[in-house]
Amino acid sequence: MKSIQQLARSRALPSFATPRVQNVRAHRLWQRSFSSTPAAFELARLDASKLTIKKTTTPKELLPSKDLVFGANFTDHMLSVEWTAKDGWHAPQIVPYQKLQLDPSACVFHYAFECFEGMKAYRDAKGQVRLFRPDKNMSRLNKSSTRIALPSFDGDELTKLIGQFAKFESRFIPDARGYALYLRPTMIGTQSTLGVGPPGSALLFVIASPVGPYYPTGFKAISLEATDYAVRAWPGGVGDKKLGANYAPCIVPQQQAASRGFQQNLWLFGEEEYVTEVGTMNLFIAIKNKETGKKELITADLDGTILEGVTRDSVLGLARERLIPQGWDVSERKIRMSDVAEAAEEGRLLEVFGSGTAAIVSPVRTISYRGKLVNCGLKENEEAGEIALQMKNWIEGIQYGDEEHPWSHVL
Repeated sequence: MKSIQQLARSRALPSFATPRVQNVRAHRLWQRSFSSTPAAFELARLDASKLTIKKTTTPKELLPSKDLVFGANFTDHMLSVEWTAKDGWHAPQIVPYQKLQLDPSACVFHYAFECFEGMKAYRDAKGQVRLFRPDKNMSRLNKSSTRIALPSFDGDELTKLIGQFAKFESRFIPDARGYALYLRPTMIGTQSTLGVGPPGSALLFVIASPVGPYYPTGFKAISLEATDYAVRAWPGGVGDKKLGANYAPCIVPQQQAASRGFQQNLWLFGEEEYVTEVGTMNLFIAIKNKETGKKELITADLDGTILEGVTRDSVLGLARERLIPQGWDVSERKIRMSDVAEAAEEGRLLEVFGSGTAAIVSPVRTISYRGKLVNCGLKENEEAGEIALQMKNWIEGIQYGDEEHPWSHVL
């Protein structure tokens, strides 16, 4: 008979309990994926030096910059690397952009074995191609993949491969400020089986899409609907991982908010109605602290429900370096929507903005909460607050090489 402690442990940590397996092979595969015991043999590691390139015979014509739509047009090629439980990582290859050939029983279709990243390659004033903090993307992709039993990889090697891929497709990066090559590293489980277990095969691929400025005519502040009838993420779940399964359930609430005239959901959590994220972005709130009177920049803490945004981390880093000397406090902590509304009523809410790869920052004008509109500090003729503007300029300056910074990597 199991002890009370054993039962409590197995119930408290369901995601790490040994799964029921249907055969010895699946059990051994699970052990190799999650056991701390070293495998009897070394699987092949991801190796950028083994890259092969096959050029397309039908290169695309470049679209005029003004016609670029986010995520709608793609470059000539894609980066592709297969993985199998038997051999590990196969040789990477750059091949012409093409459709994937997958069996209808592939586990990605049935059990959502899929994770991805979003990052960009930029062209600086000297014509050099740059990546912005790719180590952060690699770290997060590894966390996402291993959480859903997909293989891990050497982040430095994948960064090298993505760098080579970005340079190879650099003709698609318009030579103008605000334009970039959006990169989408993706990993999927490809094993053909309806059995539930760790995939015995996977595919890592990267596609690229030339994109223009998120706000081509300048900032446009958005309005949010505070959402308490649907939950984006919960403690012990996977809200801090970049999984495709996190995004599809958010579309219907977004459509419902849009039907009422709001661009995005502001996801609230729990009876306390803690502010978490906005749409697919992290959220920042600038207020005058009621107790100290000091200006404070607040974002939700990484409690397991918040995505570890690369732009979020960049905003925090720059704020601690450049705003604290100006007398600001910078906090990662929980804040209730009622506290935000109170700050607005008392004139202490300075500004609110989202942060993410696509827009860098996205200013917020109003939030619908309990039947009222909370004014987020912008004047009628303003589209962005002072801090949002500063963050956009600081981060963009690093991304495009105007400011030499360790976060910007020249390829």
